[in-house]
Parts: sequence; C-alpha cells; structure tokens
Amino acid sequence: MNLKILVTAGDGIGPEVTNEAVAVLHEVAGIGGHKLALDHKRIGGVAIVQDGTPLPKNTLDAALASDAVLLGAVGGNEFNSLPPDKRPEAGLLAIRAALGGFANLRPAFAFKELAVNSPLRPEIVDGADILFVRELLGGLYFGKPRAWDKAKGEAHNTMVYTKDEVARVARIAFQLAQKRRKKLTSVDKANVLEVSQLWRATVNEVAAEFPDVTVEHQYVDAMAMHLMNQPRNYDVVLTENLFGDILSDESAVITGSLGMLPSATIGGKVNLYEPVHGSAPDIAGKGLANPLGAILTGALILRHSGKLEAEAAAIEAAVRKVLEQGFRTPDLARSNPQGFTVLNTTEMGAKVRETVKTLLVDA
Repeated sequence: MNLKILVTAGDGIGPEVTNEAVAVLHEVAGIGGHKLALDHKRIGGVAIVQDGTPLPKNTLDAALASDAVLLGAVGGNEFNSLPPDKRPEAGLLAIRAALGGFANLRPAFAFKELAVNSPLRPEIVDGADILFVRELLGGLYFGKPRAWDKAKGEAHNTMVYTKDEVARVARIAFQLAQKRRKKLTSVDKANVLEVSQLWRATVNEVAAEFPDVTVEHQYVDAMAMHLMNQPRNYDVVLTENLFGDILSDESAVITGSLGMLPSATIGGKVNLYEPVHGSAPDIAGKGLANPLGAILTGALILRHSGKLEAEAAAIEAAVRKVLEQGFRTPDLARSNPQGFTVLNTTEMGAKVRETVKTLLVDA
C-alpha cells in the first residue's frame, strides 16, 4: 500500500503530538512493507506569521493532491484580536470546506484503565463506546449571512441546512451503525428550531433504507445529560455541526481526557484527520501534551484512507496496552500520580511505537 499524507502540524502542541503520530505511522508502515509519502505544510497561526494567511495556497494544493491530511491543532491567544476570517481557525474551516468532507467521525470509548480520571462513577462509563457522526459543512459555522457590527453592538449567525445535506450524512451514520450495534440516536432541537424539524424528518426518511437499524431522537439538552448518566445506552450518535462539536467534546469525560479523542472527516475529495483537542498554547513546548489522541487519529488514517484494518487495530491495541501497563502523560495521572509511570510527550510516543511493534511482529 502506498499512502500520500499531507501533515499540517499547526500551532501550540500540534507539532509535538503530530510528530508522535507520524512516528507511529512510520513504524507500522515499515513492519507491514507499506510506503508512506509525507509532505509538510503550514496552517493556522504559524501560517499567518510566515505566509500572511491561515491557509496558504500551497497548503491547500498539497492537500488536494494527497490521499489524506493529518492536522495537529490551530489557534493561539495572540491571534484573538483578529477578525474571525483572519484567525487561525479560519484556515481550519477553509480546508474543511475545500476538501469537502461532510461527515466528522468522533469515537469516544471508555478505557477501564482511565476510569479513575473520569468524574463519572466507573459503573456508569464502563463499556461505553460511542461513535459521534457530526455534520461538518453546514449549520451555524458556515451559514450566511453572518456579521458582527461593533458600532451597533449587534451580531448574527445563520443556521442553514438542506434536505440533501442532512440525508448524505445520515446515510453514512446508518451505514456505520450497521457495522456496530445497529442503533442510531439522532440529536436535534426540533421542539424549537425549524432547521431541526427538517433534520428529524429527513433522518426518518433515510431510516426507511436501513430497517435493521433502530432509530431514536433526542433533544440536544437532554442528550447532554444522558451522556453523563447513561453513556452505555448509545452507539452511533448523529448530530448537526454545532451540537456535535459540543457533545463530542463533552464525551471526553468518558475517556478521562480530551487528549484521548481522535477524529476523521470523510465523504469529500480527501479525508481530513485531527485529534479533537485544541492547540493548548499554555503547555506547548513543555513535553506535557498527550499524544494518544493524535496517535489514535493515525489509526483512523490507516482504517479509512489506507483500508488497513489490522494495522489500525494494532495501534489502538497498543495504546490500550500502554495504559494497562501503568504509563501516563501528566493529564492522565492527576488522580493517582504515585501509582503511575508518568511520561512526557515523546516518551509516550516511543512507548506506543515499542508496543505496536511487538504486537505486529508477534502477530
């Protein structure tokens, strides 16, 4: 297998965690005899400083010529005074739109080894395994008109969806549910919002194509509560853009840290992969960042763009085994630091590489 990957490490801790993900990918590819061709370009704040724009043309051109894009994280406090369309996050939104991926997959599953990190009781999170399917190119993030009139002290955003936009992401969610536990929960606010009424009606229409999948609907406010008191009840959770952003971040409580969450955006010209966490500028360069979310994101690259399921599963198994052995990054060791071996970012990456090599060679 030959896989061409564009790496856009971004800002803050992005380069640190991305380096570890890339190293794991190289380890796995070398063992399996696969070839990875990696290109590196700028996006976000670092691109603003060096190129004058959050998404340089050469970055976008390279992305469109790749099989997959691995992105670290973007953003920094020094850019907060810029207009929204000039900030690092504008580069992220622009590359998402250009690549065309509309289905953002965000798995959130409980590691029993991290149960002490969760504020939820172990019996609540044990066995939780949720796949969020977040629509990524519509809703408030992309709807127009949008404006901020500072003189008037007034701002507005527009939530817009078409039936076709809802149907295409719903079909992906149903297809994924068929491969899992055959249950889909669609999240909306149909008691208040017309957009959500369209969303619910369209999901029900698509559901007729998948009679083997059980469908339920939840209001977003109720779902926020249910994720905390009964997460094991959910399998595939389908949401619009804003609701999915919030709920999938909330699900970090299940995993024990936001640093454990990977994501993949599929359905467009080129798949885009990124850990869910942000750029965390306050800990950048200190070796404190958790690279496991980025490493698990690398597993999703192999699964969805490389079609290498065994290799993807080996990375996921290696992460779990490292945790079983008591190794932690600082964010995972706060609850019981005396009981763990605390590693910095590069040490944790090396430990995963060592473990995945053992798993694949023994296999």
